Amino acid sequence: MQTLNQRTYLVDLLFRQSYAVLFANFVIPIPVAYILRNSLSLNGLLVWIIVMYILTVGRILLARRYFEHGKDSTTPLRWAWWVTVLSWLSSLLWGWLGWVGFAAGDPQLLAFTCIVLTGLVCGAMPSLSAFPPAYIGSLAAMLLPVTVHCLSRQGEVFATYTFFLICLAGVNLYYSRVTYRSICETARLRLENVELVGRLEEERDRAQAADQAKSRFLAAASHDLRQPIHALSLFVGALVALAERGDVQATKAREIAARLRTVIGNLGGLLNGLLDISQLDAGVVTVSREPVSLERLFSDLHHEFAGTAQERHLSWRVRQTELWVDSDPVLLKRTLDNLLANAFRYTTQGSVLLGCRRRGQTVEIQVIDSGPGIPADQQAAIFDEFVQLHNAERDRTQGLGLGLAIVRHTSRLLGHTVRLVSVEGCGSMFSISAPTVAAPSIAPLTEPWPTDEQALGIMIVDDEQDVLDALCALLEAWGHRIYAGLTAQQACQQHAEAARSGPASVQLILSDYRLSGGMTGHEAIRRIRDYLRHRVPAILITGDTSPAYIKEASASGHRLLHKPLDAQVLREVIEASRP
Repeated sequence: MQTLNQRTYLVDLLFRQSYAVLFANFVIPIPVAYILRNSLSLNGLLVWIIVMYILTVGRILLARRYFEHGKDSTTPLRWAWWVTVLSWLSSLLWGWLGWVGFAAGDPQLLAFTCIVLTGLVCGAMPSLSAFPPAYIGSLAAMLLPVTVHCLSRQGEVFATYTFFLICLAGVNLYYSRVTYRSICETARLRLENVELVGRLEEERDRAQAADQAKSRFLAAASHDLRQPIHALSLFVGALVALAERGDVQATKAREIAARLRTVIGNLGGLLNGLLDISQLDAGVVTVSREPVSLERLFSDLHHEFAGTAQERHLSWRVRQTELWVDSDPVLLKRTLDNLLANAFRYTTQGSVLLGCRRRGQTVEIQVIDSGPGIPADQQAAIFDEFVQLHNAERDRTQGLGLGLAIVRHTSRLLGHTVRLVSVEGCGSMFSISAPTVAAPSIAPLTEPWPTDEQALGIMIVDDEQDVLDALCALLEAWGHRIYAGLTAQQACQQHAEAARSGPASVQLILSDYRLSGGMTGHEAIRRIRDYLRHRVPAILITGDTSPAYIKEASASGHRLLHKPLDAQVLREVIEASRP
C-alpha cells in the first residue's frame, strides 16, 4: 500500500519525465507527414498534425499548472489520470498512423512505420512507467490498430509482423513493470532518507535548544546559588567580627541567627527545586497511581493557603467537588501547590479560585487568578527553569522560577495535560487534566508514624570531615550512639573499639553517596554489612543533582536523602527506619 507521499512522488516524476515525449510529439510529426504525403490527403495530414499539437500543448499547460498549484495536492491521482487520458489520445493518433502505414502496402512505408512505432513505444516507457495505466493504455493505443490490421490480412509477412508486435508489447510491458518497481523502491528510499534527514534535523535542533537551555539554566542557577552563599559569608564574617570585639549581645546574635536561617532556607529551597527537576529528569520518581478524592485534596489546599490569602488580602475560593481522579496523590498535590503558590505570589489584588470542570472522561482542575496575566509570546517560556516575568530583580521572596518547570515535568510524568489561558492585564488560568475514576468503596488507610525515642546505634561514613563532625554532633545531641569515619574501614574500626568496652549494637547506617577513592555509598554500606554480618537498614545521603547520579543512587535500593539535610526530616527518616 502506497502512502500519500509515495503517490505524490510518483506523480511528480510522471510530470517531470514527460517532457521528452512532449518534445517528440512536436518534432516527429513533421518528418512523418512528409513521408506520408503521397499516401494521405493534405487535409488529412494537416488535421492529424493540428490535433497532435493541440494535445501536446494541452499536456504542457497541464504540467505547468501542476508544478504551480498541484504539487502539494492531497489528490495526486487526479493529476495522474489527466496525464493518462491525454497520453492515450496522443497514442491513438500514432496508432492511426500505423494503420495508414500498413494499409498502403509499400514495403518502405511499412519499415518506416515499424521504426516510428517501435521508437515511440520504447521511448514512452521511461516517461510513463511511473503510472502503469498511462503506459499500458498508450502502448495498446499505438500497437492495437496495427495488430488488428495484420491479423485481418493473410500471408507470412503479416504473420511475422504480428509476432513482432506481440514480442514488442511483451518485452516493453515487462521492462515497464521492472521500471515501475525500481521507481517505487527509489521513492520509498528517497522518502525514508528525507524523513531520516528531517528527524536528524529535529534532533539537532532539539539538542541545540537543550544545550542553550542548559546554558541558561546553569547561568541562572549559578547566580541564584551565589547570592545566598554570598550572604552567608557576610553574616558569618559579621559574627566573627562581633566575637573578636568581645561578648556578643544576645539580641544581636538572635538577629543574625534569624537572618542566617532565612538565607539557609532560601538556599535549601533552591537546591530542593533543582533536586526535584533532576529527579524528574532522571526518571527515578515513581508514580503510585490510586483514586484521589478531589474533595479531600481541595480541602487540604484550602486550609494550606488560607493564611497566605489573608496575609495578601486576597479572596480565596475553592469550589468543592465529589469527583475522584486517577493520579498520584503526592505528585498531584505538589503540582497544584506550585500552581497556587504562583497564583498567590503574583496576584496583588482580587482573588484566586481553585475548581474543576468535567470534560468527558477527564477532569480539568483549574487555578484561576486575577493577576497581571502573561503575554501570548511568553506563555511557552514561563515553563522553563528560572523564568520569572514579573521578577526582573530576582527577589528571592518572589520565588525561584522553578515552580512551573516542576509542574511541566511532573505533569508529563503523570500523563496529565497542562493548559494555560491568559490575557495580559486580565489574569491567568492554569489547568491540569486527569482521568476520572469511580470512588473506591473503602478509603486507603495510612499507618501512624513511629514515635519511639529509644537511642540507636548508627554507623556514619562521610569523606568531608566538617560534614561528618556536624552530623555526629547532631545525632549525639539526639541521644544516639555514633560510630563514624571518613571511610567504611574507619567506621568499622570505631565500632570495634567501642565493642571492646561493652555492647555496641548497630541499628542504622548513614553514608554519603560519593566517597573518596571512587567508592560509592552503596559499596561502603555493603562492606559495613559484611563486617556486622547482618543486613542493617541503610540511608544514602547525596549532594548530587545530576540526573545520572540520582538514578544510579536510587537504583541501589536504599533510602535516599539529599543535601542540605533538614534536621526534622532526618529525624523523621531515622525514626521510620527503626528495625
